[in-house]
Amino acid sequence: MGEAVDKIGMMYKAGMSMAEIAKQNNWSVHKVQWHLDKQHISRRSRSDAVYLKHNPNGDPFCFKTPQTTAEAELLGWGLGLYWGEGTKANPTAVRLGNTDPALLRKFIKFLIEICGVSEGRIRYGLQIFEDINPENAVAYWLKELNITREQFLPTIVVSPSQGKGTYRKKSEYGVVTVYFNNKKLRDILVGMLK
Repeated sequence: MGEAVDKIGMMYKAGMSMAEIAKQNNWSVHKVQWHLDKQHISRRSRSDAVYLKHNPNGDPFCFKTPQTTAEAELLGWGLGLYWGEGTKANPTAVRLGNTDPALLRKFIKFLIEICGVSEGRIRYGLQIFEDINPENAVAYWLKELNITREQFLPTIVVSPSQGKGTYRKKSEYGVVTVYFNNKKLRDILVGMLK
């Protein structure tokens, strides 16, 4: 029995849920809970369990402590951009929207080089006015950001054009939002801004 109890603890620590362990051992969930309690193994919160299910191989990022002046500058740029232009209210994702390709490229570089996010896991949303050609806008951003079409979420067409003012000129190709859906990285960045 002692070997089975140790096995339960190892299975749980490896990321299996109590329900999965119970099913595999033909036990009740309550029996698994009892064994975990006996081993003084803390139970995961619901959000931790969901996070683990979506990231069974660990975090999909690897935050890097800057080692050079250039990396420290990039960290500063990334945090500053996120503070000024990012969506901190979203509790589950790192999001930043803008019309300036250079600004977006700098933030993407921060995500990749400092946060250790895989380029292929970054997603992009595009919002345009109804008088902007969606295919032209997407083609522009694919070229400017050097990304693939598969990384784009469906384009969102928003209300009528705002006219011919300064903002209209700036948003000739719409607003792109950079998305990396990960609560843990979002919490790290928000924590660094406090």
